[in-house]
Amino acid sequence: MLYKVFSAAVFGIKAYLVHVEVNGTYSPSFSLLTVGLPDTAIKESKERVRAALKNCGFDIRQEKFTVNLAPANIRKEGSSFDLPVAVGILGTSKGIRREHLDDFLLLGELSLDGAVRPVRGALSVALMARSRGIRSLLVPEANASEAAVVEGVAVYPARNLSQVVELLNAEALPPPVPTNRTRSDPPDGVQDADFREVRGQHNAKRSLEVAAAGGHNILMIGPPGSGKTMLAKRIPTILPPPTFEEALETTQIHSVSLCTQTVEGLVSRRPFRAPHHTISDAGLIGGGSVPRPGEVSLAHNGVLFLDELPEFDRRVLEVLRQPLEDGTVSIARAAAVVDFPARFMLAAAMNPCPCGFFGSSIRNCSCTPPIIQRYISRISGPLLDRIDLHIDVPEVKFREMASAQPGEDSLTMRNRVVKARQIQLQRFQGKGLFCNAQMPPRLIRKHCLISPEGQKKLESAMSRLGLSARAHDRVLKVARTIADLAGHEEIRSEHVSEAIQYRTLDRNLWV
Repeated sequence: MLYKVFSAAVFGIKAYLVHVEVNGTYSPSFSLLTVGLPDTAIKESKERVRAALKNCGFDIRQEKFTVNLAPANIRKEGSSFDLPVAVGILGTSKGIRREHLDDFLLLGELSLDGAVRPVRGALSVALMARSRGIRSLLVPEANASEAAVVEGVAVYPARNLSQVVELLNAEALPPPVPTNRTRSDPPDGVQDADFREVRGQHNAKRSLEVAAAGGHNILMIGPPGSGKTMLAKRIPTILPPPTFEEALETTQIHSVSLCTQTVEGLVSRRPFRAPHHTISDAGLIGGGSVPRPGEVSLAHNGVLFLDELPEFDRRVLEVLRQPLEDGTVSIARAAAVVDFPARFMLAAAMNPCPCGFFGSSIRNCSCTPPIIQRYISRISGPLLDRIDLHIDVPEVKFREMASAQPGEDSLTMRNRVVKARQIQLQRFQGKGLFCNAQMPPRLIRKHCLISPEGQKKLESAMSRLGLSARAHDRVLKVARTIADLAGHEEIRSEHVSEAIQYRTLDRNLWV
């Protein structure tokens, strides 16, 4: 007897429909053959499904079951087909009614006792189900709140195989998990870290506020102990809450990577990723035989912090060029090309030289100019060109450290950032952009209206500093953000001056 069940698989961050076809024929012993390009995890499902059926009290007569995962020309991977295969086996023995099942898409891994374990990509599957007109989704209980974010699809939690069979055989379906699009944001002033703890470094704090307000990339340069890492870890405390569209994109990536840990189903805080400098290019960008998102995609709509930037492998740093420019990562494999979103704010930190004390007023630098030049040249010019702000972070003076006067707190800075971002959201409404850093060249010409005095100052800076065309556009974007923070429609001379001030490496102060 043939029985068909709807399921799904994830490739990249997109889901596609899979028809699970189960055919049962008499055999002296129980056997399960899976076809349709299954991977090892799917082939091993035979033992999981048989044990789960037996331990849940389902008496399956001796039969040979053939399972086809269609379309058969796409390789399937993962353990999420356990539940639909088990339901299909029960269906061949007339253990499940078809009245409700034709409207359901099933997803879940089975443990040996019949419990349904969580799987990756539930949010992507829910989005696909809605687009394909599938009205109901049966997913592991741990994935239910994540899938219920999508409106228009009734989501039912699956705790174990017995409960799934009872639900599918019921005369009337119980109420589904309510759709919940709310996101919890930490209460005002309640943060793991706060900028009030940072003594001194007023210029660095101001530059981080500008970077957060416009989503700009920033590089901090200073001696060891000047507070670069401390400053970077506090960037999330001044970032605005993500819009629903941003939260949905972020959650989809984290769901595919099995990183989602939220009862609401949506990632409510912007991600902050800080990989070690020994990371590989595949770990940073993503990859694998079945492509998985890397750190740049996990930082989508958030912050990617690279500490000790010159210590990263040169090849690893060079692969950052595409995501910094395009906001996406393309991973080519023989079967297909997978695109992962990677629109993040890059925050990086580095010492000014190998010993770390070039330009220090406290300790003498032991590095010669050629050594310093070689150290700086570990970061290529094209990569530095894609960083909007590079700033000095000098040592903190004793009187600033000993001062009882706290610095400006994150909440005050965050309120200014939120106001500037609201201006940008209105400016880019309907264009799919969320901040000034994402402006393409055609919008730069439209929205970066500059005063005559500011135009002259920018022209002078370009000729004096030798700025590239890309650096020119990035200065304009930063100036636009500074004007937004000040509440000005036109970019003025002082806004251009401040934006140029944040180009330390262009001023050739190193050798």
